[in-house]
Order: sequence, then structure tokens, then C-alpha cells
Amino acid sequence: MTTIVRPGLDELVRGIGALTARRLERRETAFAVADLLRAHLPSLDLLTPEEREGSPDGYVSQVLHAQDDFSIVAVVWRPGQGTVIHDHVSWCAFGVLSGIEHETLYRDLGDHLTEIGRADNRPGEVSGFAPPGDIHAVLNTSDEVGVSVHVYGADVRRLGSSVRRVYDLPVR
Repeated sequence: MTTIVRPGLDELVRGIGALTARRLERRETAFAVADLLRAHLPSLDLLTPEEREGSPDGYVSQVLHAQDDFSIVAVVWRPGQGTVIHDHVSWCAFGVLSGIEHETLYRDLGDHLTEIGRADNRPGEVSGFAPPGDIHAVLNTSDEVGVSVHVYGADVRRLGSSVRRVYDLPVR
């Protein structure tokens, strides 16, 4: 069995574990984890060269660490790959290592969604959010493979995903 060395992962696990042990409100936790991630954003060496290639079939999520109260997931997006409109089961913080994650934010108005904002998240940028109000879609708009690190306030191995709901309502 080959052991993959993931530079910076142990430090993130310890720091995030200490923050989640404080049992702050969801939004406070998301922002605190974002601050920690901003200060200790790992390099692309967190993934092997093969893992950084992604897949032509769609973006790839790889769970790097999971425990009851949080998970660390690397997401690899080839140019033009993105998500459907969705929200999450928990708070989230993410940092971009490469590529540009174009995020479109939405509000659910019952019978339709309305766009409420857009952001281009570039390498080195970090953000955090918590439900409610976390409905979004993400697209790699760069010409390079995008890699980002996402921290979710849930055990995604047990849940199977960080996604709570996929939205197929019309956007007006």
C-alpha cells in the first residue's frame, strides 16, 4: 500500500479540529475556518500530479479527511467544468489553489430562483458561508485545471456528499 504525503493537511486537520471543538454558530465557524485556511492554504502539492489532472467526465471531489464534525475535500475542475445549482448540508469554507472558480449566487423565491451575485474566486482567495443563503453554482472559467480545497462542517464520507439540495427551478 502506498502512502500519499499531503503537505499541510495535518496542520489543517489540527487547526480545524480546534475550531470546531469551540462549538461556535455555523456562520462564525465558517468564517473562523476560512481565516485559518487563508493563513495556511496548502499548495498544489496537496494532491499528486495524477489527482491534479481531473477527469474529462466532470469535476472530481476527493475526500482528504473526514470525521464527525468536518471534512476536507479537494475539488479538481477542468476548464469549463462546473456544478449544478445547489446548496449544502452545513457551513463551508474554501480556498482556490489554481484556476478561477466563478460562483453565481441565488435566492429561492419559492417558484423560481433569482441571481443575487457573482464572484470570481482566484488562486489564493478564500471564502466561507453557511446555510441558509448558500444556493450557488460554480464553474471553472479559466484555461487551466482548477484545484480548490473545501472544508465542510459534516462527515461527507458518511453522508456521501456535501450537497443538501439540487435546484431545478427556473432562474428569473
